[in-house]
Amino acid sequence: MRVKDKSIIVTGAGGGIGEGIARRLAAEGAQVIVNDINVALGEQVVEAILRAGGRASFFAADVTRSAEVKALVEAAVQRHGKLDVMVNNAGWTHRNRPALEVSEDEFDRCYAVNVKSIYLSTVHAVPAFRANGGGSFINIASTAGVRPRPGLTWYNGSKGAVITTSKSLAAEFGPDNIRVNCINPVFNPDTGLAAEFAGGPITEERKAKFRATIPLGRFSTALDVANAALYLASDEASFISGVCIEVDGARCV
Repeated sequence: MRVKDKSIIVTGAGGGIGEGIARRLAAEGAQVIVNDINVALGEQVVEAILRAGGRASFFAADVTRSAEVKALVEAAVQRHGKLDVMVNNAGWTHRNRPALEVSEDEFDRCYAVNVKSIYLSTVHAVPAFRANGGGSFINIASTAGVRPRPGLTWYNGSKGAVITTSKSLAAEFGPDNIRVNCINPVFNPDTGLAAEFAGGPITEERKAKFRATIPLGRFSTALDVANAALYLASDEASFISGVCIEVDGARCV
């Protein structure tokens, strides 16, 4: 059990990558708080974890609202006596289109969900980590933040902000034994936002065109990302901080 008894929050865990991370961590002994704004989906993930013999509970919270993120962190401490790891997975994108066609509301939402959420989790989780003698943030960014392409310009920028902010936080909070790392997944056609990333229906033609840009010849899966998160959450990574693991089949090379 690589994360036995660790208290871990996973945001945006009602499906896709977040669900994969929550289930993988629970399978390795973690006490997981599944967070999502969709109660039904989040509770389904909890039920699946419990059926598999893991430990999990649900907490609904909007990661763009300070009071709700504060309550989420407090719930982890109340339920488990501590908080060891916070996985900031919740994310959102505008549809793939020219930069000038993205509305101000879409821009604001993109940066609120993808970037402001990192600020809020830092503000509210750092005191809990300090009280516990340290902790770990795992921020799910994207290869879009390292190898940006037209069509997702504002999303690309938001993920670039996550990467740079994570590195800065790692340097600032290292003396508190708080680690901060990123995971940069490549496109996964099975996530809920896949059509937005692609700018239209996920056709075989679209998939083949994108797959051709990945040297290993396949898309990332939730399990690929979850395995990276498991490593970063574990004590095996106790001296790993300020890094971004690209789970991308060498696309960014």
